[in-house]
Amino acid sequence: MKVDYVEETTVRKALTFEIEPEVVEQEIEARAKDYAKKAKIPGFRPGKIPPHVIKQRFRSQVLEEAVENIVNRVVHKEMEGRGLRPLAAPKVEDLKLEDNQPMTFRAVFETLPFIEVPEYKGLSVPSREAAASEEDIDKEIDKLRERAARYEPIEGRPSKDGDFVEVDVEWIPRGAGKAGRDPEAMLEVGSADNHPDLNAKLTGVSAGDRSEVQIEYAADHPSAELAGKTVDYKLAVKAVKQKIVPAADDELAKDLGDYETLAALRDEVKKRLLAGRQREIDHEVKDALVDALVEKAGFEVPEALIERHMTARTESAVRNLAYQGIDPRKVGVDWKEYREKQRETSVKSAKADILLDEIARRENIEVLEAEIDTEIERMAQRTGRAKAQVRRQLEQEGDLAEIAARLRESKTLDLIKANARLESR
Repeated sequence: MKVDYVEETTVRKALTFEIEPEVVEQEIEARAKDYAKKAKIPGFRPGKIPPHVIKQRFRSQVLEEAVENIVNRVVHKEMEGRGLRPLAAPKVEDLKLEDNQPMTFRAVFETLPFIEVPEYKGLSVPSREAAASEEDIDKEIDKLRERAARYEPIEGRPSKDGDFVEVDVEWIPRGAGKAGRDPEAMLEVGSADNHPDLNAKLTGVSAGDRSEVQIEYAADHPSAELAGKTVDYKLAVKAVKQKIVPAADDELAKDLGDYETLAALRDEVKKRLLAGRQREIDHEVKDALVDALVEKAGFEVPEALIERHMTARTESAVRNLAYQGIDPRKVGVDWKEYREKQRETSVKSAKADILLDEIARRENIEVLEAEIDTEIERMAQRTGRAKAQVRRQLEQEGDLAEIAARLRESKTLDLIKANARLESR
């Protein structure tokens, strides 16, 4: 066997093979014997079919299996012997197989490039201070008041703008779409969020009233599930109510938790706002640090890594639609085109992966089992499931390695940030 190794680019490599005719013939004979054991041909007893008959009757299958076996065997052995670590399965090109001639082919693959990591300590990026104004706190208090609101029945008059109508509503989309029902929908009369035809049906009604309405939604409706569709609704009014929003006072604070006064509640709200905004700032700073690293680094990115990111971003978009109950096939998106539009961002992400992995290696950053365990515990708390159950699922789906990789990257970014110069803006 003759093998030549060629570095076509810094990431694209190729192994060119020439396999002796005798080796090919031996593999063909072996595959023919295997076929003879299981093939059924009239006039021959099972297991007694001559190899030359098998090679004539099942020529294409025998050759295909013989070639596949040879390619897999010699490529794997050569890769291992040379210490090559391809990012994806090698692609076989220029395969030639003729009688009594050597079999030749190329195994093309990609590897990580040799990179010169730019200086990652002392990077200068903009930052800002976390802040929460009195107006910000007021808005959060108002949200809490809205959540604590109660609805009281209105007697003696029909509904008008500003009232809330409790209805049992059924909907049936015309054409494609999923029908449904909400037996306790609470709808505000005259709300700008409602279709005008629905507001018309909700105005002037009383408990016990029933009605039907057909609504045609505009093609640019913000909900992809409703855009351009016609839906039939059946409405059964259960009650007309008014919304009572509690005042922002000490009583509200006591109702919402262990707060004796409104001032104590406002202090807690401020702490939460500052913590949330600090997380936002931390994310912004780390993104800026990664961008600065990528901008300074000059190396070729393997197509295999770019493809992975493009696929992951596209699959994420599809999943998000599915989680909302929207059929990704019916939103008018050319997913091939969408995937290709992710290329530029995916190149940067892949380059960042390579850089951060190399920095982690140089800094001997590792993830301890205890850190993975803590992350699993957080996941269990967020989902309300048992920790052992979450771990078992992660193990079954092979996601523990992904968690470890994410934690390692996070620790690497923490190190880079700790050594960065943050400039106020």
